[in-house]
Amino acid sequence: MQKMKFFIDTHDQTRGSFPAEISKEDFAGFYEAYETACAEEGVVSLRIHVGFDEGRAFCLNMAPSAEAVRRVHEKVGLMFDTITEVTTVTPGDMYFVGKAA
Repeated sequence: MQKMKFFIDTHDQTRGSFPAEISKEDFAGFYEAYETACAEEGVVSLRIHVGFDEGRAFCLNMAPSAEAVRRVHEKVGLMFDTITEVTTVTPGDMYFVGKAA
């Protein structure tokens, strides 16, 4: 099994990467296709934060590579602004790092 990493991709209507005037109902239908594409590429969609009024979305995925996340977006015809590999850090993580020093 490939090592999985975390990625956040961003979408912004002002940059043309978030569908204009998409409704919550339309988004729900779109998300079904997104999940299917994720399964085909070995990507796990963990969380999507959507600001419908602002036309922005931030998606957290677990995937073997940024390339796999890019392919998912291509399959569903969704542009993105960035795909960034991230490490999850909680306040507790930072507390214990400081105490270990």
